[in-house]
Amino acid sequence: MPVPATDGRRAAVLGSPIAHSLSPVLHRAAYAALGLEGWTYDRFEVDEAALPGFVEKLGSEWAGLSLTMPLKRAVIPLLDEVSDTAASVDAVNTVVFTEDGRRTGDNTDIPGMVAALREHGVEKVESAAILGAGATASSALAALARICTGEVAVYVRSEARAAEMREWAERLDVDVRVVDWARAEEALRAPLVVATTPAGTTDALAAAVPEMPTTLFDVLYEPWPTALAARWSAHGGAVVSGLDLLVHQAVLQVEQMTGRGPAPLAAMRTAGERALAER
Repeated sequence: MPVPATDGRRAAVLGSPIAHSLSPVLHRAAYAALGLEGWTYDRFEVDEAALPGFVEKLGSEWAGLSLTMPLKRAVIPLLDEVSDTAASVDAVNTVVFTEDGRRTGDNTDIPGMVAALREHGVEKVESAAILGAGATASSALAALARICTGEVAVYVRSEARAAEMREWAERLDVDVRVVDWARAEEALRAPLVVATTPAGTTDALAAAVPEMPTTLFDVLYEPWPTALAARWSAHGGAVVSGLDLLVHQAVLQVEQMTGRGPAPLAAMRTAGERALAER
């Protein structure tokens, strides 16, 4: 369990599994660039059962928490306030502890996706496709609600997932067409393709990348590049990576937890790239 710091403030990322997380690398790089001496950022293996006890024991030196799977929904009952963005997808990845002791929850994945796309020149699209229908797909759908003016085609493997995505679409007011995964190659012709599936799932689609692809947002960052991203890039298409997303959502977390900004995007990305290269 965490030990109180003697000075400065504390933050950490929680999840299970958590050993792979790059969040400590990114946040520590930000603290260094911002001159936040005494600030620390750690990682803790915490599952859903252990989460309430962990949070209750945190002292006043704690500034915030980053949350990954499977805690993004489990943390909500422990909070005093949840932002509209987080409530829209029932997922909190950022908790900030206020000076008066309140716990506020937000979701920086959604604006992080929008910012990562904007950095690669994607401001608006007329239509888009999502590969997959898990938790990340719901965040992708929420991000597309902000930038897509038309239909979003979602490619899924099961009717249960299809039903879930239809529910999210109605909740987020997005025009969604659910398509069977067997037709996933069709997705690659969309103006924007967002791949939200686990490693290896889209490898078989690489051979179907069109000669003049548009933009692929592949939310994975390890292993990288994925077979799909490598083929996409080889054909001249624009590729947004999972590291782009990770850095942009971490920038927003740092700004919320420290009250300082702008967070050093370039320094954080460089630190993340270096850490991945050393693995």
